[in-house]
Amino acid sequence: MDRERVLSWTKAERLGLADFLDDLEGADWETPSLCTGWTVHDVVAHLTLSTRTTLPGMVKGMVRARGDWERMEFDAARRRAADFGPAELIAQFRETAASPRRAPLSAPLDPLVDVLVHGQDIARPLGRVRPTPQEQTIAALEHVLASPFYGARKRLRGVRLVATDANWSRGEGQDEVRGPAGDLLLLATGRAAGLTGVSGPGAERLGRVL
Repeated sequence: MDRERVLSWTKAERLGLADFLDDLEGADWETPSLCTGWTVHDVVAHLTLSTRTTLPGMVKGMVRARGDWERMEFDAARRRAADFGPAELIAQFRETAASPRRAPLSAPLDPLVDVLVHGQDIARPLGRVRPTPQEQTIAALEHVLASPFYGARKRLRGVRLVATDANWSRGEGQDEVRGPAGDLLLLATGRAAGLTGVSGPGAERLGRVL
């Protein structure tokens, strides 16, 4: 996919999410997100790191976390959340919205996946709606399904995904899951919250593993 197009999509989603965050109140920032153990504040802190993480910093973090990737990401987000308040993090996020920099080892589409998915991690527990653009969401979904990083191929083995808001489907399994592309993206990235918007025999199966 064209790199400049992906950068343009990512910039727009980051700026849109920054505007969304501007409307949050103090208590909203301490609300648990869809990421287990992470508050909204932690998730936003994490989002500011995608253009700021260096390879030496990542290696140091992995050593500190004893090779546990999720622990490394959590610790980094918590440290940044402790150092910066909501307004500062929003400003930082907006400042680097157009930046082509991305975390070491990540692919060009990973920052787009990051902002689309984490936008839902924040919005849904707050009872707010954050629409996901169709073309961008399908591109992110395709990437997640193809990448070994997200574990989607194992998680969705035997499941056929069918978008109800786009002409898109993937998978050869007998267990079909139908729903909006945004909910399918949440399922592909391991979030049970995506089950609320889908139907089909595969949904029950996914409910047992998510």
